[in-house]
Amino acid sequence: MTFTRNLESAMKSHWRTLGFAALFALLNVACGASAQPNRARQQQQEQEQPTVYFVRNPDPAPEFQLAGVDGKPISLAGARGKIILLNFWASWCGPCRAEVPDLVELQTRYKDSLQVIGLVVDDDDTDAIHQFVDHFHINYPVAVAPAELRIQYGGIPALPTSFLLDAEGRVVQKHVGLRDPALYEIEIRALLGLPTGFKVETFEDTGEIFLKHADRASELPGVDFSMVTLEQKRIALHRFNAESCNCGCKLTLAQCRINDTACPVSKALTAKIIGEITGAAASAPPAKSAPAQAPAESPRQNAPTSPAPPAKSIARP
Repeated sequence: MTFTRNLESAMKSHWRTLGFAALFALLNVACGASAQPNRARQQQQEQEQPTVYFVRNPDPAPEFQLAGVDGKPISLAGARGKIILLNFWASWCGPCRAEVPDLVELQTRYKDSLQVIGLVVDDDDTDAIHQFVDHFHINYPVAVAPAELRIQYGGIPALPTSFLLDAEGRVVQKHVGLRDPALYEIEIRALLGLPTGFKVETFEDTGEIFLKHADRASELPGVDFSMVTLEQKRIALHRFNAESCNCGCKLTLAQCRINDTACPVSKALTAKIIGEITGAAASAPPAKSAPAQAPAESPRQNAPTSPAPPAKSIARP
C-alpha cells in the first residue's frame, strides 16, 4: 500500500536522523564537550518534528445502536477498548469511493486494535449500498445513519467526514473531506502508543469537533474583529452565540460560521452586528471629564499603565 510504504520510509528516515544525532551527542560527551549545545540540538530537532493534534479533554462520542447492512448490530460499546474511526459517507460520493480502499487496508493492518465503522448518509438506495460493499470488499461494519445521529455529531457538512475516537470512546479528532490516509495511520499509531516520528499536541475544541462548543471560540471564520475593542468583541461573540442564522441551518451565527465558512447569510449578519456595535460606540456622546484637582503637596508621578496583552491564539490542526 502506497501510503504505508511512505509512512514507513518517513519513519525510518526520522529514526535514522535521531540515531545519528544520538551518536554525535555521545561522541561530544566522551570528548568533554559542553552539554548545552547537545540540548540546543535536541530542542531544534523537537521544533522540526512534525505534529499531530488531538482534542484536550475530549467529549464522549454519542452512542448509537444500529443494524448493519448485513443484519448484525453495530454500536460503539461493541468496539470499546479499540480505536474507532467513524466514517460518514455515501455510495454516490466520489471522494468517499476514493478513500474506502485505504480504510479497508487500515482495518486489515490494525484489526486487533482498530474498528472502522462506515455510516451511510443521504443514500436511500440499499441495493447500491450492498453493491458498493461487495465491490470494495469492505471488511468493517456498515450501517445507514439516521438524521438524528447526524445531528448528534454536529451535522455532517461534507462527505466524507470522519471522527477518530480513542480507546475510551472519546472524540479526539474530526476530519472533513478527503484526507491523506497516512494521516489516519499516524493518528491511530499515536493513540496506540506506537512509534510514529511525530509529536502530539492538544487543542481546545472551540466548535471544530462539536458545534455545541462554538461558544468557546474567540475567533470565527470570516469575522473581522480588528476594529473592535475587547469589550465590543465580548458583546459581539455573545450575540453570535445567542442569535440564530436564518439561512435554514438552524444553527447559531457562531456555529454556522464554523460549520459553513462559505455561508453568505451568517457572514453578512455577523458583519452587520459588528457594524452596529462599533457604530453605537462611535455615536455615543463623550463622557464628561471630572474637574481638575489641585496637586498634592508632594506630587508623585504615576507609573505608566501597560496595555493588556493580546489574547493568545491556540494553534489549530
